[in-house]
Amino acid sequence: MYVTGNASDTGVLYLTDVFGIQLLENKLLADSFGRAGYLTVAPDMFNGTPAAADINGQPGFDPTKFLADHSPNVTDPILATAIDFMRTTLGVKKVVATGYCFGGRYTFRLLAEGKGAAVGFAAHPSLLEDAEISAITGPASIAAADGDTMTPADRRSKIEALLLDTGIPYSLALYGGTQHGFGVRANISDPKQKFGKEEAFFQAIRWFNAWA
Repeated sequence: MYVTGNASDTGVLYLTDVFGIQLLENKLLADSFGRAGYLTVAPDMFNGTPAAADINGQPGFDPTKFLADHSPNVTDPILATAIDFMRTTLGVKKVVATGYCFGGRYTFRLLAEGKGAAVGFAAHPSLLEDAEISAITGPASIAAADGDTMTPADRRSKIEALLLDTGIPYSLALYGGTQHGFGVRANISDPKQKFGKEEAFFQAIRWFNAWA
C-alpha cells in the first residue's frame, strides 16, 4: 500500500492499471493527488505480482490467466480493506476513487450502493460492464482516448448512453491523439499525449472538487 499527501476529510483511493503501484508513474500520479490536497491511498491490487512494465517483453505472460487471477472476487475484498483503512485508521470521512485501465472498472464497482466510494473518475477503463455502469449511485467522470482499441467509438457511445440513463451526474471527455494508458503512461514528448495526461488529471481534480 502506498500512502501520500496530508490528512484530509476526503481521501482519494487510487486504483492502478495492471502494472500496479510498483510502477513509478503510478506513484508519481498518486503524489499529484496528494499535492492537490487529497490524502491518497493506493492499495497493492496484485499482492506484489503486477504485470511487468514491459508487458510485451515478458516471456510466458498470459493475460487471460492474469485477469482470471485478479477477478472481482479477488480484487473487491482488497479494495474494501483499503477503504476501511482509510476510514478507521486515517480518519477519512469521504472516499473518492480514481482508476486507470484495469482500475477504472473498479471505480465504477465502488460507486455501487454500499461499496464505499462517493464520487469516481476513470481514465480509459477496461473490461467495464454495462451493469457496473448502470449500478452507480455517485457522480462519475471518464477520460477516454480516441485511439483506445479496447474502447472504440461505438463502445464509448454505449457507455455515454448508460451514464445518461442513470440520472447521476456524469462527464465523458475524449482526448485526441491519445491511446489506451495515456492517463498514466503517456509519451510526454508527444504534445497531444502530454496535454491529454495533464488535462485528465485536472479533470479528476475538478470533478472531485465539484462533487465531493
